Amino acid sequence: MTLTEGHVNIRCCAVALLLALSGSVFAADTVVLLMPNPVGIWLITFGIAFLIAEAALPNYGVIGLGGIVMFVIGAVILTNTEMPVPLMIGLGLVSALLLIFLLIRALKTRPRRNVSGDAGLLGSVTPVLSLLPDNACNGWVHLQGERWQVSSSTPLQPGQHVRVMARKGLLLQVAAADAAPVGE
Repeated sequence: MTLTEGHVNIRCCAVALLLALSGSVFAADTVVLLMPNPVGIWLITFGIAFLIAEAALPNYGVIGLGGIVMFVIGAVILTNTEMPVPLMIGLGLVSALLLIFLLIRALKTRPRRNVSGDAGLLGSVTPVLSLLPDNACNGWVHLQGERWQVSSSTPLQPGQHVRVMARKGLLLQVAAADAAPVGE
């Protein structure tokens, strides 16, 4: 885990804890303090734990949704009958919307394409650095921090942009970048 991922996880945990505690603050004036129902306390505790786990684990909202449901049910159990149930359900819906928003943001930050191996090389576009003196169809490129030897079925020129079509050992098969990629 990198330092940036650690900061993101800490921020997500803080948001989840703040979300969980905000519901408790809104309902605090009607919580039965003398003889609380242990089921409600356990549901709220597990709900908060699930929300924190949702922020820390790489999943897609199932644990967080369960945490919200447990938190709302636990809060309803612990509240007096004077506390309006729609308010508690509303807090649960706001929590669910925040969870959905955070999930959408997290999914947008995920990498979409391969950046290593053959899958990362294929389709890459790079300029030709130099050509072999005896063959205009073979040359050198700089791609992903490495110098690669390339081969083309058509003559190449230094500075020309080429697209990687295949890799055979340490030799890349390339074509002009303006040519249509295979399969289109």
